[in-house]
Amino acid sequence: MPKPHNAQNKTLSAPQWRSNFRAFMWHAIFLALTTSFMDVDTIIPSMMIKAGGTSFHLGLLTAIMTGGASLSQLVFGGFLSGKQRKKVYLLLAIHLRVVSLLLLSVLFFKSPNLSGDVIIVSIFLLISLFSFSGAFANVSYMDILGKSVLPESRKRFFSIKQVVNSVGILASTLAVRELLKIYDYPVNYGVLFLIAGLMLWVATGGFWKIREALVPQQKKLGLLGYMIRIPGEIRSNDNLRNYLLIINTLGLGLGVLPFAILLAKTRYGLDYGMIGNFLLFRTIGMLAAGLILYRLSSKIHYQSLLKFCLVIGGLVPVLCLVITDNQMLYQLVFIFAGVFVACYKMATNGVLLEISTDENRALYTGISGAGNILTAVFPLLAGALIPYVGFTAVFLIVAALMFSSFVFVQKLKCKPRN
Repeated sequence: MPKPHNAQNKTLSAPQWRSNFRAFMWHAIFLALTTSFMDVDTIIPSMMIKAGGTSFHLGLLTAIMTGGASLSQLVFGGFLSGKQRKKVYLLLAIHLRVVSLLLLSVLFFKSPNLSGDVIIVSIFLLISLFSFSGAFANVSYMDILGKSVLPESRKRFFSIKQVVNSVGILASTLAVRELLKIYDYPVNYGVLFLIAGLMLWVATGGFWKIREALVPQQKKLGLLGYMIRIPGEIRSNDNLRNYLLIINTLGLGLGVLPFAILLAKTRYGLDYGMIGNFLLFRTIGMLAAGLILYRLSSKIHYQSLLKFCLVIGGLVPVLCLVITDNQMLYQLVFIFAGVFVACYKMATNGVLLEISTDENRALYTGISGAGNILTAVFPLLAGALIPYVGFTAVFLIVAALMFSSFVFVQKLKCKPRN
C-alpha cells in the first residue's frame, strides 16, 4: 500500500515548503502575463485564420493543442514514472516552449518573403513543439507540485493562482489589444510571440528555485509495462474512470472556442478589434471566476465546481447559435467561456491531485492525457464536418455531450486514495 501523503513531510523543512510555494507562484505570475500573447483559444486560432488557414487547418491545429499534446502524456508519463527527480525534465520542457515561441516570432517577421504553404507548415511544426513540450512539462509539473507543496496548501495555491492568472491575463490582454492595432499583419504576431517567449523565459526562474521533495522510487515500467498497467488502474479505481469520462465530455468546452471565432468570421468578418474583444471578455470571465474561487477556496468542493462548469460550459455553444445575429452579444458570450475555463482548470487539476498519490501521480497524469481521446478527435471532426453539416449541428452535439458529463460528476468521490 502506498504511503500516505503526509509521509513526504519529513523530506523538506518548513522554510523549504514555503519557498516551493513561492517558486510556483513566481511561475504562475509571469505565465499569466505571458498567456494572452500566446492564447490558444483566440490568438493562435486567429493567427492561423489570418495566415490563410481553412476550417480543416484550424481543426488540425486545435486537435494538436488540445488533444494530441494530451495523448502524448502517455509516452511522457511512462518515461518519467520511474524517475525520482523530475525537475530537470520540467526545465528542459519549459525551455523548449520558449524556443518554439521565439521561432514563431522569427517566422512572422520573415513571412513576407515566404510562401503561404511554408508559413502554414511552419506554424504546425512550431505549435506542435510548443504543445508537446507543454504536455511533457505538465507531467513533471503535476508530480512536483503534488509532492513539493503541502496537501493542505494546494487548494489555497490553486485559488490564489487563479486570481493571479486572471489579473495577469487581464493586464496582458489590454497590451495585446493595443499591439494588434498598432502593428499590421504579420508584424503584430511577430511582436506578440517575441514578448511571449521572453516572458515565459522569465517565468522559468521559479522552477529553478524549487526544492524537489523525494518519495520512494518506483520500479521503472517502460512504455510497454506502463501501457499494460493502465487498464488495471482504470478498472480498479472508479474515481479515475469517472475522471476520464468527465475530461472527455466536459473538456469539449475547451475545443469549441476556436470554432466560435471561425463562426464569427463567417458572420461578421474578423478584424483585430473583435479578436481583442474576444480575448478581453474571456479574460473578464476568468478574472471574475478567479476572485470568487479565491474567496470561497476553503469551502469549495470539486464535485460542485464541476457541476457549475457543465452548466456554464454547455450553454456557451448554445448561446453562440442563438445570438449570432447580434455581434455585441456574441462577443459577450466569451465572458461565460472565461468563467468555464477558469473553473474547469481548477476543478480538474484539483481532482487529479486528490485521486492520485505521490507514487502514482505521474502515471495518473499520463493516463489522463492518454484517456482524453474525445477532445483530441473532436477538433478534427468539427473542422471536417462544419463545411458539410454547418455550425448548428456541431455546436448542439458539443452541448449535449457536455451536459452528459453530469452523470460522471455525480459518481465522483474526491478523496485521496491512500
